[in-house]
Amino acid sequence: MPSRIAVARLWHEGNSFTPVPTRLADFRRREWHIGAAAAAFYSGTRTELGAAVDYFERDTSLTPVYLRCAAAGPGGAVEESDLRLIIDEIVEGVRKANADALYLSLHGALIGSHTLLADVSLLKEVRQALGMKPLAVSFDLHANLDPVVALIADIVVGYKTHPHVDMYETGWKALELLHRTLRGEIKPLVAIAKAGAILPSFNMRTAEGPMAEIEALAADVASGKILDVTPFGGFAYGDSPAAGAAVSVTADGDRAESLAMEMAREMYARRERFAVSLRSPEKALSSLRYGQKPAALLEPSDNPLSGGVGDGTGLLRAVLEHGAGFRTVFAFFWDPELAARCEPRKRMRVELGGRLSPAWGPAVPLEVEVERVTDGWFRNAGPMEHGLDVNLGRTAVLLAGNLRVIVTTACLAPNDPQYFRLHGIDLARTDLVCAKAKNHFRAAFGAVFDPIVEVDTPGPAPADLASLPFRHSSLPITRSSE
Repeated sequence: MPSRIAVARLWHEGNSFTPVPTRLADFRRREWHIGAAAAAFYSGTRTELGAAVDYFERDTSLTPVYLRCAAAGPGGAVEESDLRLIIDEIVEGVRKANADALYLSLHGALIGSHTLLADVSLLKEVRQALGMKPLAVSFDLHANLDPVVALIADIVVGYKTHPHVDMYETGWKALELLHRTLRGEIKPLVAIAKAGAILPSFNMRTAEGPMAEIEALAADVASGKILDVTPFGGFAYGDSPAAGAAVSVTADGDRAESLAMEMAREMYARRERFAVSLRSPEKALSSLRYGQKPAALLEPSDNPLSGGVGDGTGLLRAVLEHGAGFRTVFAFFWDPELAARCEPRKRMRVELGGRLSPAWGPAVPLEVEVERVTDGWFRNAGPMEHGLDVNLGRTAVLLAGNLRVIVTTACLAPNDPQYFRLHGIDLARTDLVCAKAKNHFRAAFGAVFDPIVEVDTPGPAPADLASLPFRHSSLPITRSSE
């Protein structure tokens, strides 16, 4: 008789320092599926759930039961009543499914407006509903893992790449280990060790640098009885008792606590190398020169995938003052009210940014012509979350001389080529792209732009972590280098 595997997802990365809460509507706008609709939505995508669909299609000895699958883009804490609704639905689904095992796709940095350790709360309730049946959990590389997770889950795996282009492989591995557990081939146990520091993610890419070294060490020891070793860089803007880097080890019949602690010490020893010094946008612009490829200036302090809100004006002001000679695309400002007022060829005076916090810069007045309006829908074509549908809501391209500014209804980072194609923008015909983005931008655009420069501006995800009012973590914070 086929084994029944329940599958659920609650993926959200919470920034404690933005005033904009995450609501149920944000989940419904991005990912909100159940049953056959979930399988249809994720089919063909390079995501954890895309891997699940393929895994079950390959192995007919397993019967999937797709419970609530929900995800929202990184942002403020999830409003508590909305968080409770989603958790209750997943837990009740687990109870009713009567499955032989459960796979959960989580981020690991989920926070509610009151529940700071929301992933742990969900896992505890899910475990109670599931009983002692096998539970596999996958996490983002930036999860803030609480060691108590090791006492709840039988299998823990996480992304090994940053930018995150191995979501599919992570989901597949979680299911493969879960299936092997059901067949009695392995008896997995989990160990989790904290590294003892909150690390900035600016130098956390896995192609080179300290995180690449740690990933290489993890790959070297993950063999035989050691089923998985995942270093987690943590999410520095999630202020919770579980904040900070960690390492998980899933082993066959061995908790491997000593290995997890050894790897955590390797992360701690490299902590200072994760900090970087970013140039001001004015200095970055003064050094730019025309070349064979366009240049990109990234504004990570307002990056939506770090909890940014598409509202800071530091980079735009610098472009208007020092970048007038460049054919520039500015992506983006999040302003639903402005997007709703835009119509093609309409001339208007607008106020860009400065809606949410005066600390991130005042609004920038600009005389513009609306060049293009779209419905905001596209399908990712780049390597990260390939094939996933994206909904920006109504968008507009505003033209002011050499400058084009994209305004959106949903706050999502411009990390995929289709983002620009949707707006009729040919990157080869630009000199400069300014993007509210960070490391993930390089997954699709690393070969498109030269150089790609991150600049320092005010915002809810600043480079200097010491400038943030942490209240719930007692770990030392790795400061920006001078």
